[in-house]
Amino acid sequence: MEEHVGFSGDSYDNTLRLTATTWRHVKFIEQFDENHNGRWLFLSDSCKHCTDAACMSVCPTGAIVRTEFGSVYVQEDVCIGCGSCEKACPFGVIHVDARKRVAQKCTLCYDRLQHGMQPACAQACPTDAIRFGDVDELRKHARERVAQLQARGEDKARVYGEDIAGGLNVFYILLDEPKVYGLPEEVSVPNRENELPVLGVVGAVAAGLVGLAAVADARSDAPTIKEEGE
Repeated sequence: MEEHVGFSGDSYDNTLRLTATTWRHVKFIEQFDENHNGRWLFLSDSCKHCTDAACMSVCPTGAIVRTEFGSVYVQEDVCIGCGSCEKACPFGVIHVDARKRVAQKCTLCYDRLQHGMQPACAQACPTDAIRFGDVDELRKHARERVAQLQARGEDKARVYGEDIAGGLNVFYILLDEPKVYGLPEEVSVPNRENELPVLGVVGAVAAGLVGLAAVADARSDAPTIKEEGE
């Protein structure tokens, strides 16, 4: 059992990254100044369900589709496991399952949405760090939250995903620059005729019908640090 337990090298992070079987990954980011005063930043990362989704654009079989809720969904019975989507995603979200040989990622709990329920992540979060609802309403609320954070002295607070390539359907409030969280500043979207051969150059954009938003809140007193969703 011990060989399966250990630190990732990134603070208390134990899932390392998003994979075909890990659809949500919580990043722990430690920041310390020259006086060794520190804080943790958190990012509950998952699929962004991009309106202009790179994975969907390059899929040769049409296995990746837009649902009636605006989310991006992989049809396992149509997917051939070619990995084109994995190369195209600028966020490193989608991966081909080595055992099933099909692409896998967050579905935004499509089955739950069909029954009028929230995605499990939003319902389970004990601090409302993840919120689900109409994208326009979420963005409005996120802007208000950024204003509150900036008034508290968090000068780098911002909404991430609101205007990157037109906007993402899953977006975040960050307390520092996107690169600190391992997020790209800008992305572009390939197509089937012009698929880029390397991971990390593509992706994203405008508002769909529904979405998720998460707001990060960090303090130097680690026990009370939380990620607070808007």
